[in-house]
Amino acid sequence: MNNEQPIIVGLDIGTTKIAVIAGRKNEFGKLEILGFGKANSNGVKHGQVLNIDETIKAIRTALDNCFASNPDLEIGEVYVGIAGHHIKSLQTRGDIVRQRTEEEITQREIDQLVDDQYKTYIPAGDQIIDVIPQEFTVDNFQNIPNPIGYGGVKVGANFHIITGDKNAIRNINRSVEKAGLRTKDLVLQPLASSSAVMGQEDMEAGVAIVDIGGGTTDLAVFYEGILKHTAVIPFAGENITNDIKTGLGVLKTQAEQMKVQFGSALANEAKANAYITIPGLRGMPAKEISVKNLANIIQARMSEIMDFVTYHLKQVGLDNKALNGGIILTGGGSQLKHLIQLTEYVTGLNARIGFPNEHLAGGHIEELSKPTYSTCIGLILKGYDDYEHNRKEFDKDFRKVDVPDTLRKNTEEEPVQVAEEILSTERVKNRRGLSNFWGKFKDGIIDLFKEEEDKHL
Repeated sequence: MNNEQPIIVGLDIGTTKIAVIAGRKNEFGKLEILGFGKANSNGVKHGQVLNIDETIKAIRTALDNCFASNPDLEIGEVYVGIAGHHIKSLQTRGDIVRQRTEEEITQREIDQLVDDQYKTYIPAGDQIIDVIPQEFTVDNFQNIPNPIGYGGVKVGANFHIITGDKNAIRNINRSVEKAGLRTKDLVLQPLASSSAVMGQEDMEAGVAIVDIGGGTTDLAVFYEGILKHTAVIPFAGENITNDIKTGLGVLKTQAEQMKVQFGSALANEAKANAYITIPGLRGMPAKEISVKNLANIIQARMSEIMDFVTYHLKQVGLDNKALNGGIILTGGGSQLKHLIQLTEYVTGLNARIGFPNEHLAGGHIEELSKPTYSTCIGLILKGYDDYEHNRKEFDKDFRKVDVPDTLRKNTEEEPVQVAEEILSTERVKNRRGLSNFWGKFKDGIIDLFKEEEDKHL
C-alpha cells in the first residue's frame, strides 16, 4: 500500500441511489478502494435535490455503510457530482493582448483568460459551474492544445461554459454540509463518468459518453482531444420504470424488478410466448405479463433517449461517422439487455459498455466494476488530478489505512497478477493525458457558492 497518497472520497447523489467511495492510488497509479457505502435515495428527482432532509438521511446512511466497511476511515471532504436538467452549456470566445510580448506565455496569462470568462453574461438565477478551454490560438496559429511556452502578441481560446441553477447548487451543498461533510468541489456528472470509462485514445478518436442514470441521462462529447459538448437529457431509468408501471398496471417495485430481470431494449429480441406472473393484490388473481409487451415499453423510451443523443450530436456536427470511438454507454441504465444493438441502430454509431474497472487495482469486489459506479470513481480521479496540481492544499499527514477484507475478492490472488500490474504501469504512463482532461477544469464553484451565501447573510 502506498501511504504517500491522500485518501479521496467521491459522493454520488443520484435519483435512485447515493454512493460514497473512498480510494487511494497505489504504486501502479491504480485506485485501491478503502471504503464503500450506498443507500437508497428519496429526496432527489431528475438529478436535483428537492427534499433536503431526506437527502441528508440518505447521505448519512451511505456514509455509515462506508464506515462499516472500513472503521479506520476518517472522511471530511468529498467530491460531489452535479446533474439535473437545470444544467446548460454555451460556447464563448476570449482573447487577451499580451503586455510583455518578448516573453513566453505563462500559466498566469492562461488563468486570466479563463477567469475573464466567469464575467460572461448568463441568465439571472444561474451561475457558472465550469469554464473549460477547448483549443487556443496564438496570433495566427490555430488549434493549439496548450499555448504555454509559445511567444506571441495575442492569445485566445474557445471555451465551453457550463452553468446551473443557483438554488439547485445551494441545495446540494446544504445537504452535504448538514450530513457532516465539506464539499471540496462540485463536478459535472458526465465529466466524472467520462474520466472513469474513457482513455486518451478515446478522446482523440472522438467519443460520446452516455451515462444513463436513474433520473437523468448525461452526455459528454469529445473530439480530437477536446470536450466539444455536454448535455443533460431529462429521461432515464426511472422514466422507464414509471412507463412499465403505468403501461402494465403494476406496482413501482414490481416494474423495477421486471425491468432489471426480464427487460430488453429490443422488442424483436424478446420471446413472443414468454410471460411473467405477478402476484395479485389483496386476493386479486395473479397477472400474466408478456415479456414482449415489457420490451416494447422499454424500447419506446430508450429510443427516445437515443434520439436526444443523436439530436445533440447533430447540433455540434458530430453525427454520422465523425466519432470513430463511437458511443460509450455507462451508468446503471446501461446494463439493460440489447441496449448496445438499439443504440447502434438509432444513432448509426458503434457502441460499447464503459466499465470503471480499468482505473481500479485488481482484487476488489465485483460490484465496484459495475457501470453504476462510474460517476463515483470518476469523482475520486478528479480529486487526484486536483491533488497532483495543488499538492500544498492537501494534508500531508496521510494515515495508514489498508483495503478491508470486505472489499476484496474472496479468491486467492495468483502471482501472475503482479506481472500484469507491472505491465499496466506502461499503460498508465500512456494514459497520463487524462490528467490534462481534468487539468482544464477550474475549482471556482465552491467560491461562487460561498459568495452567494455571504450576500444572503
